[in-house]
Amino acid sequence: MKKLKLLLWTALILLPGMARADLEFTVQSNKTGAQPIAIVPFSSNEGLPTDVASVIEADLNRSGLFSTLPRGDMLERPDDPGRVDFRNWRAVNMENLVIGRLNREPGSDRISSRFYLLDVVRGEQLLAFDMPGVAPDQLRYVAHQIADIIFERLTGIRGIFNTKIAYVTSNGFGPQRSYQLVVSDADGYNPRVIASSKETLMSPSWSPDRKKLAYVGYERGRSGVYIHELATGQVRKLISEKGINGSPAWSPDGTKLVLTLSYETNPDIYLFNLQTGAKTRLTDHYGIDTEASFSPDGQSIVFTSDRGGQPQIYQMSTTGANVKRLTFEGKQNLDASYSPDGKFLSVVNLDGGRYRVGLVDLATGNLRILSDGGLDESPSFAPNGAVIIYATQTKSGAELATVTTDGRVKQKIRQSGEVREPSWSPFVSK
Repeated sequence: MKKLKLLLWTALILLPGMARADLEFTVQSNKTGAQPIAIVPFSSNEGLPTDVASVIEADLNRSGLFSTLPRGDMLERPDDPGRVDFRNWRAVNMENLVIGRLNREPGSDRISSRFYLLDVVRGEQLLAFDMPGVAPDQLRYVAHQIADIIFERLTGIRGIFNTKIAYVTSNGFGPQRSYQLVVSDADGYNPRVIASSKETLMSPSWSPDRKKLAYVGYERGRSGVYIHELATGQVRKLISEKGINGSPAWSPDGTKLVLTLSYETNPDIYLFNLQTGAKTRLTDHYGIDTEASFSPDGQSIVFTSDRGGQPQIYQMSTTGANVKRLTFEGKQNLDASYSPDGKFLSVVNLDGGRYRVGLVDLATGNLRILSDGGLDESPSFAPNGAVIIYATQTKSGAELATVTTDGRVKQKIRQSGEVREPSWSPFVSK
């Protein structure tokens, strides 16, 4: 039952954030079938803080679905379709080409951009796009937006390069050990420390509007659930009952949280109304019920329970009715959450002494193992449903990793110190 009880700790001291790249991504796919694409350096990019084409290239490479052309192999560097000689790009076996230019807007320091996506094989233009002007220090976000547009046009899947991730880091040993809750861009840049403590931080959970994080913390030896407002830095202690206060997860409309509380008896699932503060107990069982999560339509909740003897995944309505078991493969299944389309669950599956990330098809009940570690935990879907981020134990400590839901592309994400408890942000509404 150790895994079930891992969700119950934290504390908070606000610290200023730092702007750098903390996470290092290593793609483990052999890129078989990856689409060849060339990202030509944008003209007029000199002297600006961000190499826009380089960020786009890194994003597409990191997806594992594209193979980009080194700049030294480019036979020309056009910035307009009229200057493209497609023979030069066919000669280096490219399928698609991205070109563009940056422009300083008259009378301001804002930088606008225009880019084109070209089909090299057919010799035709697929996209032409003008991006609004931004301050120079915002060009990295523009580059992520461009990468998202290109990715969606070529794959049919919405891009996730302009999203964010939250995670917990730890450094030091013994009395010197410290923990930080960090929010960064999806590529690891612009990390911002949200909370820091000598005690463990965990269970970050994004609000649906991406403006808040709920997480679990300790204060003077007592656990509590806190909400951090990202724009203002304001922290609100939501609840700190006697015993366990853990596993916060938001409702799709952002008005409620499901929590694990134990102040009445043993750990059970509660619904907390953020507008009124009312708590509604949803489970009442002698077993341990924890790790609850809402379905995307807000009609169902999945949770982990050992009521059958071993931890497995169960589903109930948001009133606590109609409880049914969903997982049967493996000795244990834990920490479930719905895919954004509601068709699948990510889970941690224990079988043969190994904890691995799995994907449950809710229509068939079939389980497919996606990760290959021995102690993988805390899976979180990307908002497009195509990738799962999770924590994995390695020889050097805890790291983050990602795997596509088809299992084809895997990445390790390294940082100095240990990294756990990843949570992928929602999209910003279009």
